[in-house]
Amino acid sequence: MNTTSNLPAIPLPSGIRSRFVEGINGLRMHVLEAGYEAKARPCVLLLHGFPELAYSWRKVMPALAEAGYHVIAPDQRGYGRTTGWDGNYDGDLASFRLLNLVRDALGLVSAFGYRSVDAVVGHDFGSSVAAWCALVRPDVFRSVALMSAPFAGPPPLPFNTADAPPTPKPDDPVHRELAALPRPRKHYQWYYSTREANVDMHHAPQGVHNFLRAYYHHKSADWKDNKPYPLKSWTASELAKLPTYYVMDLAKNMAETVAEEMPSAEAIAANQWLPDSELAFYSAEYARTGFQGGLQWYRCGTSGAFTSELQTYSGRTIDVPSCFIAGKQDWGTYQRPGVFEAMQTTACTKMIGCHLVDGAGHWVQQEQPKEVSRLLLAFLQAARARA
Repeated sequence: MNTTSNLPAIPLPSGIRSRFVEGINGLRMHVLEAGYEAKARPCVLLLHGFPELAYSWRKVMPALAEAGYHVIAPDQRGYGRTTGWDGNYDGDLASFRLLNLVRDALGLVSAFGYRSVDAVVGHDFGSSVAAWCALVRPDVFRSVALMSAPFAGPPPLPFNTADAPPTPKPDDPVHRELAALPRPRKHYQWYYSTREANVDMHHAPQGVHNFLRAYYHHKSADWKDNKPYPLKSWTASELAKLPTYYVMDLAKNMAETVAEEMPSAEAIAANQWLPDSELAFYSAEYARTGFQGGLQWYRCGTSGAFTSELQTYSGRTIDVPSCFIAGKQDWGTYQRPGVFEAMQTTACTKMIGCHLVDGAGHWVQQEQPKEVSRLLLAFLQAARARA
């Protein structure tokens, strides 16, 4: 289990502070905070994804604070300096399910003395948590910005089956079909759900720092082959068009997969959006905690164990103002065929912006923070006008 005593200071821009909040749904939560100097400010909650931390919001927090917001960004359950979670593969998986992550967010907002926040903003897997926050508690989360991972809505319940009982759902054949391709493949989310995944990355032969450098590079706009487009269907032949960080070679783990795309020393030295000094903070944190806390989130999804709980909300839509922001060079928008379209047509009823930011891959708020800050502030203004 990770401990947080005597940890080094975080290399933060001025105006952002690091603190701990006790008693959040069983967690001691580590939080980055900006705009805390003045009371009675409207609040914005920022939720990171994998493999990131609250630190991934460091470049947009000052702009939001300057615009008059109290900005809160936690290390979520399983990550960074937040403690109180079970990091064992055989441990308490249920605590990482989506509705408990919503409970974490709700508890944090409440601990800071807010009955509601102007927006919850989520990136990557944090986008799923943000979506469920807005779906389950629209009274608290008054608008939602989803970043880099679109939301299709809750899983449906079997419908109109009283006189025609549903046939049992067959196992998804896509994994067998991926493995049977001429170039055998596997889907990264199912790989992330294996016992080996954490060890593969935490003890990567190249070290955690170089593993993360290659991983972040491979999924960024710096990797020139990131030219995403919609896929036709959830089939092996279509999914095989995804880059290897999503659909991996069957025999390779993630550390081996991204090692093939390690940028040159010159490219690393020239990197403006994630210089080595900033990457060093991520790599030190993950070297300390490992990756299993974040991987538990994937296991909750791939196991299907918590689908029935989410079906409680079958048919519900996100009815607060919403927007979507992603990098134009981000395959994440299209990795699940049809979800990007479903988000805009059925899942969100008040979507007031869908933005693909050029010059950004998956790490949009780090690669293009000025444009993301501009889009978020415009969205917050539009959402407030609608309220």
